[in-house]
Amino acid sequence: MAEFRPYQEIDVHAKVAGYVKEILVDVGDQVKKGQVLARLEIPELKADVDQATAAESRSQEEIKRAESELRRAEAAHEEAHITYTRMASVVKLKPRLIAQEEVDQAMARDRMAEAQVDASKSAIAVAKQRLLEEQAGEERVKTLLAYSQIEAPFSGVITKRFADVGAMIPAGTSTSTQAMPLVRLSQTDRLRLILPVPDSVVPRVRIGATVDVKVQALAQTFRGTVWRSTDKVDPATRTMEVEIDVPNPRLVLKPGMYASAALTLDQAAGVLAVPLQAITASGNKTSVLVVNGQKTIEEREVTTGIEGPSKVAILSGLQEGDLVVVGNKNQFMPGQKVEPKPVDAGSPE
Repeated sequence: MAEFRPYQEIDVHAKVAGYVKEILVDVGDQVKKGQVLARLEIPELKADVDQATAAESRSQEEIKRAESELRRAEAAHEEAHITYTRMASVVKLKPRLIAQEEVDQAMARDRMAEAQVDASKSAIAVAKQRLLEEQAGEERVKTLLAYSQIEAPFSGVITKRFADVGAMIPAGTSTSTQAMPLVRLSQTDRLRLILPVPDSVVPRVRIGATVDVKVQALAQTFRGTVWRSTDKVDPATRTMEVEIDVPNPRLVLKPGMYASAALTLDQAAGVLAVPLQAITASGNKTSVLVVNGQKTIEEREVTTGIEGPSKVAILSGLQEGDLVVVGNKNQFMPGQKVEPKPVDAGSPE
């Protein structure tokens, strides 16, 4: 006997601190993954976004100005370079036609114009780097602002609500004494049932085996699957925890309901089986009462095999078609004459 647990269950925290502006869900609401649960009001983040946007605009304007300065510097350099080149050519042909001082001044202007071009290019590079930094800062602030909208990480049902409109919600990264969740979310379209299995049958537990799970509160049986185990025997209880997953698409099962499970450890087809009520065990001896062909009760020793919820396999001592006594066997004695009334015990399990 164990109780159902949600397949997943978390307390939903805010990623950033803020005041609850709007809460859109309440206890018992079914929500889908990505659905908005609540919205926070974070005034300082809005101001940070405006500031980051303005800083990005300034950086873009700086780039435009730097590019304009580069174009002017390139034009001035081109003019100064042409002038110097012409003067240098004339001096080679007619050394005395132009004073050397004028040639030196033209060369200096050419180099100064070239240096101005390099400076303008550097200014553009710095402005672009600053723009990247401003864009990264703006993106970070916008991401934080997006966290003001709290969404469901998976589909499920709201099982608890911790806050109301106007409440101050700290960020989930705060210390445990400060952090307060918004709601509790449970996934209930699949439930978990954790059962302790004795160490004597641990080697026979198979992952993926089907399990019949009986819920007394609903008077129904559901089909589950052995999903995982701890793969370790607890030395205190000599048991290993086995987890059974039970699909719950119609949500008729509720977390906290008690259920019992019939775990299939062995399977055998086409075996001879009798009802458990027919078996009598005394020490190392196992026997049944059989009605023979002379309608006389006789006790017959049998060897049993695997056991199901209501039947047990017979390995030796009986043959198909033998009539065994079920019910209150104390009123029968070997050698007693009877008039048998055969009862259909159903198909072997």
